[in-house]
Amino acid sequence: MVQMPIMVRIDQVRTDNEENDMNFCDTYSNRTLFCDNWEFFKAPFGSDYSESFDFKRVDVPHDWLIYDTNNLYETSTGWYRKNFSYTKKDGVRTYIRFDGVYTDSKVYVNGTLAGEWKYGYSAFQFDITDLVKNGENVVTVRVDHRSPNSRWYSGAGIFRRVWLCESSEIRFGNDGIYISAKPKNNAWEVEVTSEIVREKSVPIAGVRVKSTILDDSGNSIADYESDACAVDISCIPEAVRADGSAYSLTTQRMTVESPKLWDIDEPYLYTMVSEIIVNGDIVQCVSQRFGLRTIEFTTDKGFFLNGKHIKLHGSCEHHDNGCLGAVSNKAALRRRFAKLREMGVNAIRTSHNMPAEEFMELADETGMLILSEGFDMWERSKTDYDYARFFDEWVEKDVASWVRRDRNRPSIIGWSIGNEIFDTHADERGQEVTAWLKRLVKLHDPNGNGYVTFGSNFMQWENGQKCGDILKLVGYNYGERLYADHHKAHPDWMIYGSETASVVQSRGIYHFPLSQTVLADDDEQCSSLGNSCTGWGAKNTEECIIKDRDAEYCAGQFIWTGFDYIGEPTPYSTKNSYFGQYDTAGFPKDSAYVFRAEWTDCKKSPFVHIFPYWDFNEGMPIDVRVCSNAPKVELFYNGASLGVTEIDHSHGQKLTADHVIPYAKGELKAVAYDEDGNIIAEDVQRSFGDAARLEISADKTELKADGCDLIYLEISAFDKDGSFCANANNRVNVRVEGAARLMGLDNGDSTDYDQYKGTSRRLFSGKMLAVIGATDKAGDIKVTISSPELPESVIELKSVEAEYENGVSSIENVSFAETECGKTNEIPVRKLELCAESLEFSEEKREITVNVKAYPENSDYADDIEFKVTNETGIPTNIAECTDNGDGTVTLKAKGDGCFYLRAMCKNGTEHIHILSVLKFTADGLGDALTSPYSFVHGGLYTRASENICSGVNKGVGFASGGVSSWAAFDNVDFGSAGSDEVTVSIWANTLDPVNVRFYDGIPNEGGKLLGSFTYHKQPEWMIFKDETYKLPERLKGIHTFCVETDGGYQMSGFKFEKPNREFGVNYAADSEHIYGDRFTAEEKAVTNIGNNVLLDFGEFDFTDEKPTKLVISGRSPLPLNSIHLITNGENGENRTLCEFKTDDSENYSERSFDVSGINGKQTVMFAFLPGSSFDFEYFRFMS
Repeated sequence: MVQMPIMVRIDQVRTDNEENDMNFCDTYSNRTLFCDNWEFFKAPFGSDYSESFDFKRVDVPHDWLIYDTNNLYETSTGWYRKNFSYTKKDGVRTYIRFDGVYTDSKVYVNGTLAGEWKYGYSAFQFDITDLVKNGENVVTVRVDHRSPNSRWYSGAGIFRRVWLCESSEIRFGNDGIYISAKPKNNAWEVEVTSEIVREKSVPIAGVRVKSTILDDSGNSIADYESDACAVDISCIPEAVRADGSAYSLTTQRMTVESPKLWDIDEPYLYTMVSEIIVNGDIVQCVSQRFGLRTIEFTTDKGFFLNGKHIKLHGSCEHHDNGCLGAVSNKAALRRRFAKLREMGVNAIRTSHNMPAEEFMELADETGMLILSEGFDMWERSKTDYDYARFFDEWVEKDVASWVRRDRNRPSIIGWSIGNEIFDTHADERGQEVTAWLKRLVKLHDPNGNGYVTFGSNFMQWENGQKCGDILKLVGYNYGERLYADHHKAHPDWMIYGSETASVVQSRGIYHFPLSQTVLADDDEQCSSLGNSCTGWGAKNTEECIIKDRDAEYCAGQFIWTGFDYIGEPTPYSTKNSYFGQYDTAGFPKDSAYVFRAEWTDCKKSPFVHIFPYWDFNEGMPIDVRVCSNAPKVELFYNGASLGVTEIDHSHGQKLTADHVIPYAKGELKAVAYDEDGNIIAEDVQRSFGDAARLEISADKTELKADGCDLIYLEISAFDKDGSFCANANNRVNVRVEGAARLMGLDNGDSTDYDQYKGTSRRLFSGKMLAVIGATDKAGDIKVTISSPELPESVIELKSVEAEYENGVSSIENVSFAETECGKTNEIPVRKLELCAESLEFSEEKREITVNVKAYPENSDYADDIEFKVTNETGIPTNIAECTDNGDGTVTLKAKGDGCFYLRAMCKNGTEHIHILSVLKFTADGLGDALTSPYSFVHGGLYTRASENICSGVNKGVGFASGGVSSWAAFDNVDFGSAGSDEVTVSIWANTLDPVNVRFYDGIPNEGGKLLGSFTYHKQPEWMIFKDETYKLPERLKGIHTFCVETDGGYQMSGFKFEKPNREFGVNYAADSEHIYGDRFTAEEKAVTNIGNNVLLDFGEFDFTDEKPTKLVISGRSPLPLNSIHLITNGENGENRTLCEFKTDDSENYSERSFDVSGINGKQTVMFAFLPGSSFDFEYFRFMS
């Protein structure tokens, strides 16, 4: 915790030419904000400082990468500069403190290096007493951002606050006051240990420490004063020792009678005032807030707060704030906390780094439990330039910074020393580092205000378990399947889900049907229906909830994630993640309501929610889902009840009411009932048209003129009847006037690369966000939004007088930026409507005409429409084909039995698909369509599969993880008469261990024949599929069911068999499609004992691109001469070539060649043996 001063003036620092009239006296000013008047220049990576740099004023905190969405991971060096005036004072030490600089920074004062700091997330400070001078000074900061250094968007620069600090020569250590408390009898005992630093030459005699506890009204309720006690330097952790200093550690205990406890619902905070008194004079006075609470993780009942069982309903959160970038802002964090709490979240894991100070302040204030995480890597790197480069040298300093700052906070429940650390799996060194980090944390939190833990995805292996045994509080990343066995095998372990879910979804996007998992699709979005999951995470949100709920001994879980974040756009290569329950703009996805239904109490805040919206193609089967925290829900369609569904939130395996309704315009209404049948909530979804107006709603109407406050404006589209237009994507332009500034725009769409720091953006799924920032001025604010063909909308707000803290900067104001997605005056396509007179094909009806219409009708991209036929996962299928007639219609032709989908797609002025419309068709009575294995067969085209597989990345298939078997089968694969025995499989296995690959002809355990068992073992790269080729023991010919089975848990994007080069390869006689005649013997390769009038038919050969000139035949015969006719038949008719095969060796095969010039194009190839033949035919091949 950063200890705060009380009852002091913070005004002795001035900038530019401001006069300094501070009289320091005996009381000191601990710190003043130092964020104003900074300048910045971005230089090529590695650039040294130059006065020629074109510095520009910027606000600090500052993230220089967020200003270019096309280059969010740019390798570059940032230089910051700040000029300030300063008056030195005798007996006062001066420090500069940074809450966070990303990353690898050096700080210079007046051209001299004050210090360097490597890790981007930990706070640090440097003593600059000897570097500052009376009068004008300059501080410069160099930040080297070399990419890749993180697996997600980190931002770059001084992205957290900066402070100028002062203290007396006898002073508290940096974050050197440690508070712990415990119940004792009917009261609480509060223990405070104060670390005091002094010069070695200064005696401890006459130095006293006083600690006072204040309630929330400022009344003193307990105090203690005693002499400071000197200690040997060995008692002070090496990472925090100051050269030339001596230390004292003084422990005091006070009793608080009838205390108010800090809790989730009532987070009561006391204040600890700590004073250093020298010869009767107060030389330093520090205050900090703390709370009284007990935490306990148990082995069998989970987590307890103040003796009360609490299930941890947690979320993992990265540090970026959407369009603000990595910049830390308390107003932005407060909004996030409120939204998470509305969803039922009571705990946050700060993945995967220590959070900002403001984050922790809010957690204390709002009753949010915090699992604070330190590192995403140790000694083994995950990216080329990450913290692993510095770990061994710097980790002790970083742990000290991390733990000491926040150890007194009541919100802290744990210190996670690492996330998915490969070191813990690789070898025994991982156990050594685990024990080392545990010891480092305990150095600074010896009384255990937080438990030491980690989040591991290696718990199924021995080394990971040994590391878990060191910690005892074990976090599992996607390891729910291991809970029961590990709980039994390790009864002393405390278990929780450190990272779960990883279900992906895009707000307002739905890919049907619900029964089919669809991970990736043409629009680069993920379905919010609940059917878009990764291979390693939960199958859906409900599964994630149920597994955690039903494990009584499990303390709870931290879902991945609460909010979307920039980076890690699994399963695509777009801009931001799809994992969140809220998008980067803070708008809830449907999954947020599903969690809310199970994590909140209907007696306190009842709700019901219908999804999806109601605007699709006529006749399309639509999965309609209803979730609620009520025990009963009823769905009505155009006034008619579709039935009441009871939901057992405590034990049920079905947490939503699900219906399938063929789409037609109308209204859906959901009603929620309590146990007595009383209506407690309602929700409505109705059909809508094009956007006719835009509405602005603000999260508040008054902005504090403090330079830091924010107002979030939600901009939504409505049709002419007042219905929300849930798929609107109108282009919106924003203008802010008056006492405020525009900070950024966002819509949550990962595929939208319009600048966050711009004035124009499209709506996404009917909404977008504008963030309005405070200045130092009070007054009126006017925000105007406009969109082509729509009336302007205006909202008027107020900026009210507030304390503008010295050191705040508020100069940034977003200006116009060129669009990256479309153009500023565009009207995008909102919807492609597909309409057909019938949705069923038959033997009599093999063609159907589909009418296509774009909305709005005056959209700029209505002619930019593509069509294709796919299966339900969006993969092109051979069951049907379509033809764009160019007149607003498409002709659809069925070629085989089954279900398929016509897709209409529009790029809307970009390079990628943005609008996707589908209509389902069925065909019966046409027969099976065959699949060629000689073109790449996507894994997602499987026709049968085990229940535990899911849709994969790259239109592939994801096999089950956890060492369980899963399989995917492909029916009606036509290998032809020649067949193949060589298959290439494209695999992504995110493991360093070998995995198995088994191929079957048929279904495993259902009579299928094992063709071969193989191993895949290649260096993994994230989401990179690598090919491996396998040789089967036999050649597959004709039509087969080809099946892939494994227990390796990898993803397979597909497979392709090597097609034999029949035209110029070896063709064995036994591989002929048909053999006719009186006498012959078909062996494995050869056809022997060929007698009179035998014909071998080898089917079609294609000599279009390359023409043969010779034919080679391998054979043997007891006769010196056999007359063989080569018969070819093409578009020019039949041609016969006589091949006189002469031999004098009846025992051994020999080759003879014959001229066959003149053969070209596609030809059927046959060999006819004339009367009197006696021939053993081994093979033939053509030569060019």
